[in-house]
Amino acid sequence: MKTKQSRRDFLRVTTAGALGAIVISQYECRNSGKPASKITDPKSFGIGLQLYTIRDAMTTDVAGSLKKVSDTGYKYLELAGYDEGKFYGYEPAEFKKMADDLGMEILSSHTQVEGAGVTLDNARKMAEDHAKLGVKYCLQPWIVEEMRTSISSYQKMAENWNQIGTVMKESGIQFGYHNHNFEFDTVEGKVPYFDVMLAELDKDLVTMELDIFWTTKAGQDPVEIIKKYPGRFQLFHMKDMFTNEAPFFTTAGVRDFAPVGAGVIDFKRILAVKDIAGMKYMVVEQDQSREGTPFVDIQTSLINLTTKILV
Repeated sequence: MKTKQSRRDFLRVTTAGALGAIVISQYECRNSGKPASKITDPKSFGIGLQLYTIRDAMTTDVAGSLKKVSDTGYKYLELAGYDEGKFYGYEPAEFKKMADDLGMEILSSHTQVEGAGVTLDNARKMAEDHAKLGVKYCLQPWIVEEMRTSISSYQKMAENWNQIGTVMKESGIQFGYHNHNFEFDTVEGKVPYFDVMLAELDKDLVTMELDIFWTTKAGQDPVEIIKKYPGRFQLFHMKDMFTNEAPFFTTAGVRDFAPVGAGVIDFKRILAVKDIAGMKYMVVEQDQSREGTPFVDIQTSLINLTTKILV
């Protein structure tokens, strides 16, 4: 997920045509030299989609957009549209029924971007609302810039998140944090991601959703992080990039997002240590579509995952 501005103010509305509901196994064809003899339902791979990827369409046609996601073959949904007890304008039961009717499950939700963080009162309300959806995870997706200026501010957030994790756990929900690249910048001689988050967050109360794109853009190797901190990463954000760049620590102006498998990241190498990571689910996200065709891009990501990366 990208910037505070783009999270709060969705951009122009885009439209895209419906995509196919099944993926033909190119892997089988490639290795046998014969036409593929079976059709694989991509939902059987259990891959999720972060709906921020199609945020413009979700502002105008929730039901139609969800149907396209289901038809493409995604099994799980990660939401980014919780506000005042509703999800994309729908009561929890209404939104859950839409997903259920399409054969999808609501896995997780990105919920907060406020500079003051999540209070215990609104954490309880969030937990109640998300429990109605049956989500497994609620995730803090962003830290506003003014809260990244000191180690003490990061430490206060970590203390707060441990408390929120306790509240969420009471409702059967795992709290977590989704990283960008700025957490790997040096602040007062320390690296907040390592020296505060992974050091001070209770691993049982706060899991980490490892965003592979942003971690790599910060010059970090996801595999080495996983090996150093085993069991801490229940969720992977599967996100590719077109180019390798020197490490940087800002999200502003970044446009280098690629469909999974269409860029330079070696996902097979990362997924080889998924058990060490404690990974339970992978979620596709693409902050921006270079061609302005997010529905085409999410199909490309799913095809690459199910025919090249996960086979």
